[in-house]
Amino acid sequence: MTVIEKTEQAEIQRQFDELLQTCVFCKTDADKELITKAFHFASEAHQGMRRKSGEPYIVHPIAVAKIVNQEIGLGVKSIISALLHDVVEDTDYSIEDIQINFGPKVASIIDGLTKISGVFDNKSSLQAENFRKMLLTLSEDVRVILIKLADRLHNMRTLDSLPRHKQIKIAGETIYLFAPLAHRLGLYAIKTELEDLSLKYRYPKIYDEIVAKIRDNEEKRINLINKFSLPIMDKLVKNDIKFQISGRPKSIYSVWNKMQQKNVEFEEIFDLLAIRIVFEPNITIPEKTQCWNIYSLITDIYPPRPDRIRDWVSTPKANGYEALHATVMGPYGKWIEVQIRSKRMDEIAERGFAAHWKYKEPGADDRELDKWLKKIRELLENPTTDALEFLDDFKMNLFSSEIFVFTPKGQIKTLPAGATALDFAYEIHTKIGNKAIGAKINHHLVALNHQLQSGDQVEIITSENQKVQRELLDYAITVKAKSAIKTALKAETKNRIEVGKKLLEEKLLELKLQPSSRIFKKLLPAYEVASKDELYSKIGSGLVILEDLKKILRKNTKSKWIKYWDLSLVKSGLTKAKEENPPDSKGTFVVHEGLEDDEKNYVLAKCCNPIPGDEVIGYKDEFDTVTIHQARCEEAVKLSSRQGNRVVPVTWTKHKILAYLVTIAINGFDRFGVYNNITTVISKELSVNIRTINLHGHDGIFEGTIELYVHNTTDLNNLIMNLIKIKGVETVHRVESKE
Repeated sequence: MTVIEKTEQAEIQRQFDELLQTCVFCKTDADKELITKAFHFASEAHQGMRRKSGEPYIVHPIAVAKIVNQEIGLGVKSIISALLHDVVEDTDYSIEDIQINFGPKVASIIDGLTKISGVFDNKSSLQAENFRKMLLTLSEDVRVILIKLADRLHNMRTLDSLPRHKQIKIAGETIYLFAPLAHRLGLYAIKTELEDLSLKYRYPKIYDEIVAKIRDNEEKRINLINKFSLPIMDKLVKNDIKFQISGRPKSIYSVWNKMQQKNVEFEEIFDLLAIRIVFEPNITIPEKTQCWNIYSLITDIYPPRPDRIRDWVSTPKANGYEALHATVMGPYGKWIEVQIRSKRMDEIAERGFAAHWKYKEPGADDRELDKWLKKIRELLENPTTDALEFLDDFKMNLFSSEIFVFTPKGQIKTLPAGATALDFAYEIHTKIGNKAIGAKINHHLVALNHQLQSGDQVEIITSENQKVQRELLDYAITVKAKSAIKTALKAETKNRIEVGKKLLEEKLLELKLQPSSRIFKKLLPAYEVASKDELYSKIGSGLVILEDLKKILRKNTKSKWIKYWDLSLVKSGLTKAKEENPPDSKGTFVVHEGLEDDEKNYVLAKCCNPIPGDEVIGYKDEFDTVTIHQARCEEAVKLSSRQGNRVVPVTWTKHKILAYLVTIAINGFDRFGVYNNITTVISKELSVNIRTINLHGHDGIFEGTIELYVHNTTDLNNLIMNLIKIKGVETVHRVESKE
């Protein structure tokens, strides 16, 4: 064994010893022996394997086990499962080997954590199927998802060693699915870190800027916290309240998110600071009462902002979170958020349901968790649900708050905030939802898309003649309702697709043609559809008539002699064969400018309008056409999360051949001549073509948008810098997406 290997082995042993020493739940020697057995089993299985960073692979399972133990608070079986979580997927060991050595429960958890292997059809997403499989096990044992979150957290902490395009993909998947999942399970510390790390790798420059600004303000922040906290501490001590008080800035992601939502600069966010008061409860007084007593003491010192009180002690969040939040006016005219929690509430807030079990009374149930898992089971019971649709529906329901409504007989039903009468109908029964035509809310007739409020009493009106329509999907927000509607629609669509397929094949046969990817490449855009099935469906329902089929197929098609001439030139060495944007040696898709439309095998996404110089990724569809998105585009994040196997790294060719349409937003003071100055700088000084200009003034200011053509981001940034120099212009920025 070399000196390096000896050093590595010593470090691995040190980390494992640290895991054992800090194991809160290792109460017996038998527990420690089982964990040690799992460690040796995993070490042997991963022998010789290394991570992208170069370190021995076993370091990762140990780190995941530490997170599971120390940061989530799970027990011995979970630690063993964390140590073994990659063994079946990455080595020759099987689930049966795990069961023989560690029992059926650990084997079941490992099975839930092991990705699906095998062949799926082109329409399927391996990521979505893997996620659904994991949830199948989750509905029986929540530890599966908790260990998966620990695994994802360590991967995000060590993402530096991966190439940029993989960082973007994993960070996008994390913010799309795993951070919301941590939120739903009440794991606030993990959720916050996942959000921050995702931001760090998706937008590194923005992340560094916010970190620097928070660091620059650190001394002022500490002084403000001390000045703010001292009077509160005195008051709490005088009232015999045992407490801990801490102050910290909002997370980097929450600061960025607020800047995006409110379209403000860092300096304009008023509640950057949050003070947390965690008190030791007095067992003779309800915790809720103690929270409000502390609130009363604080507002004796500092005036509250009435619209910023959040009472989650009277009605806890769906994930079990309890606290009283208030925003008060502190020293120097600064708004400061105060969070008031008992010690029990604080542990649940940081560790979620894992901590909730610790405080559970004998015989009590985890009502909120059980309700959530029940909804997952209902969704999983529907075998026709497409994995991608399932992923979207599941994501949609992760962040929802809840309302309480009543049946005509007074039975209470819990629904997500924003739920409609149609959601309520499906909550009662799928048959009632499918036949619903209207509702009575508190005895008043309303439409099915009527949004419910807490306390409403709802009666559903049905008709046997009613058929499920596609627009009902816009009326529903719950997983259960959407899933039932999609199932009913699919049954009808399947029939239409079969009819349409038959009609198209017959028509092509008349032209002595067979269906092929080349033919569909022309038909899909011509009939403005996104897929073959959509085309079949529209043909089957009579929305698409195939009278112009021959004309469409002839369009942009070279004649035989032209094709022959091209071929002859290639053979004789007079010219080179055309390639449609071949990938480079590293598998990166290269966007070549200047190709004719029929030569292109890429399109620029309308949702984010990328231009040369933007950091971009590509999504390759079933016809090998690549759609180019900005890496920061929300649709790109969604695609990375759902179908990461189709996402490819992309680079631009560096030529100024084409001009790309971009939109900039501009505002400032409406002084005389400012509009003329703006158009002069754009058109005359910088020779940039303007497509449309829409500026309007009111109350002494002007604002609006300008659409113009640029070659790349360098030209755009140069334009913005020149516009910002104009007297009266206050802000200029690119509008990156057009909904």
